[in-house]
Amino acid sequence: MGSSAVVPIPTPPEAPGKADPVSSRGGTTGEVEGGRPAAPMASWHDGLAAPPRVLISSRPSDVSARGNVLSLRHPRSGDETGYLFIDGQLQEINWFKERYGSWFLGDYVCEDGGLYYCTPVDPIFTFLPTFEAARMSNGKDPGKFRQLDEILYVEGYPGYQQLMNVAGHHMELVCEVKEVANMKFFRLDDSKVLSWLCCKVHNLKEVFPKLGKNYAAQLEKEQLKEAVQMIREYLKDEPWLALLCKKLQLDTNEIINDATTKTNEASFCADSSPAPAPPSESKAANSSAKSSKGRPAKKPKVELGSKNIKDMFRRVTRSGSGS
Repeated sequence: MGSSAVVPIPTPPEAPGKADPVSSRGGTTGEVEGGRPAAPMASWHDGLAAPPRVLISSRPSDVSARGNVLSLRHPRSGDETGYLFIDGQLQEINWFKERYGSWFLGDYVCEDGGLYYCTPVDPIFTFLPTFEAARMSNGKDPGKFRQLDEILYVEGYPGYQQLMNVAGHHMELVCEVKEVANMKFFRLDDSKVLSWLCCKVHNLKEVFPKLGKNYAAQLEKEQLKEAVQMIREYLKDEPWLALLCKKLQLDTNEIINDATTKTNEASFCADSSPAPAPPSESKAANSSAKSSKGRPAKKPKVELGSKNIKDMFRRVTRSGSGS
């Protein structure tokens, strides 16, 4: 079940569909409390520096839970990416915006019609590159054991430190762990990571037949490739995708090429169907004054029971000024 909140987060980037770095590297930019704003937003419409945005996320089990917006590195690209951490759950923040649109928030209109939506993500994907770098393996040397506070210290990204409480529990699934004097030391284990990735692939394959006839009709190998391509969005090609494909007896280059083709097709469809541009004021004025044959244009036929939205806003304005 999703819930929406008005959250003061910075203006989104220009490219729709990409995760928006909603906070600076210095830490958090907005705090969400129980699916509602943590602070009153009475004056946002009067020129607040950071206007509100509409955000949809999973409803926390504890309605009083407080969430933080964190900046972390994307596990595949390494780019700065926004995450919402609330009720012990990590959610990736994505952003979508159509060319034209706005939001009605209470009694006001938010000109920016962009939508932030949060999707739960397994923290292990986020931690993998950090733990991989921390072990400093070299060839056949499996690397060093390190403490969590060392591993999660990433310069410029203090958000990792806020995940300390959940990191140990999750990373024990894919790490060798040694305990010395009540202190735990972690080292990433390739075999455990591969087992975990294979489990993810298997779980996705189980879901595909439930998504519709097209997925159900796919051969098992096609479903396997589809699952790996989806997981690849959160994995680096080296070493993890290559090791996973080798384990599942798939061609790594084929997986990469198919994923690239699908991305290009999606981009082409988005670019080839742009939203129509609004008519210019001069064209609108000329067309309303005369028809194509020089005669006065006919007035548009008004349907029974319809109301002019401009008149509705005028009445609201008058009633507001009168009070």
